[in-house]
Amino acid sequence: MSERTYRVIVRGVFAGLDDTQRTRLLATADEHDILRAAFTDDGTLVYDRELRAFSFRCVVRQAADLGDEAAGDTACHRAAAALAARGIGHGALRTKVTSVDDMKIRRPRRP
Repeated sequence: MSERTYRVIVRGVFAGLDDTQRTRLLATADEHDILRAAFTDDGTLVYDRELRAFSFRCVVRQAADLGDEAAGDTACHRAAAALAARGIGHGALRTKVTSVDDMKIRRPRRP
């Protein structure tokens, strides 16, 4: 069975942050800056100092017959688990799924 690779961006908003959580997130905000964002298997949490919205970027590898929606569901579960591990609540999650296998790479032309 063939496998497909997806890059998924999960977006959401923080919910119910108390002062301790805010302080902890602000202390590590530089490590979660958009300029450090990467698509990884474990996922990368990205947010700014306003602590309203966040994104979670991850790579999902799965059987080709499962499709984009399943990749988005997997990424949402990973994002929710990563936030729960930090004791952070969130609102509704939405995803943007891109199949790496369908990306076209334009090579520079040689003169």
